[in-house]
Amino acid sequence: MIPLNDGNCIPAVGFGVFKIPPADTEQAVGTALRTGYRHIDTAAMYGNERETGRAVAESGVPRDELYLVTKLWNADQGYDSTLAAFDASVDRLGIDYLDLYLVHWPMPQRNKYVDTFKAFAHLRDQGRIRSIGVSNFEPEHLQVLIDATGIVPAVNQVELHPRLPQTELREVHSRLGIATEAWGPLGQGSLLTHSTITGIAERCGRTPAQVLIRWHLQLGNIVIPKSVNPKRIASNFDVFDFELSSNDMASISSLDDGNRLGPDPRTFDFTGR
Repeated sequence: MIPLNDGNCIPAVGFGVFKIPPADTEQAVGTALRTGYRHIDTAAMYGNERETGRAVAESGVPRDELYLVTKLWNADQGYDSTLAAFDASVDRLGIDYLDLYLVHWPMPQRNKYVDTFKAFAHLRDQGRIRSIGVSNFEPEHLQVLIDATGIVPAVNQVELHPRLPQTELREVHSRLGIATEAWGPLGQGSLLTHSTITGIAERCGRTPAQVLIRWHLQLGNIVIPKSVNPKRIASNFDVFDFELSSNDMASISSLDDGNRLGPDPRTFDFTGR
């Protein structure tokens, strides 16, 4: 569990459902919950909130043992539209409250993320969200948000992997008290066959994915690997009984080449589905 700046805690390893088709989501989330995951990360844009909620309902896991996260889509930014979008998300998920709600992208050209976050704060004050945060925010977006609202986001979920370790952004987070969460933590699979990773994995008797997830955990990141393969879902959660050496950590971190696999948050301006 990683403590957040609002007094709540988030499980360090979650299960992400990005790009999992709705038809496969219920089974994948159900497998994750049976494996032991208690942190599930979805988004309105993924189109699988309803299936995620169905898996949660059928799992039998008590609600207070679960940590459920979704994200507000870009087209819904703005105060009133955020309130409506939140209602739609929790309805699809079949729950009464969210543990964490994230602004999916800053969309700086539209200049709506401050009003959006004010709506988040209103929902939090109503007890409908436990923690409020952002995703894909750069330092200047964070500063504008904090200056305008007086609220420091609990979490910033960003693309983060050894090829894009976000060192400067993580330092900003540390200074401000924001937890860092990594999406694309395995480099969207591109790092699973890298010789540095496979070499460490062989020496540790672990899978390359386990090595990468462990690197994140030792950096202090929250991490949300995804898979639809039951064996890999289980394997990705089996990361708490070994430790990477400082040399291994440095070798993995040396893979930094600034290679961003997703959009640039400073210029991304997309509201489609």
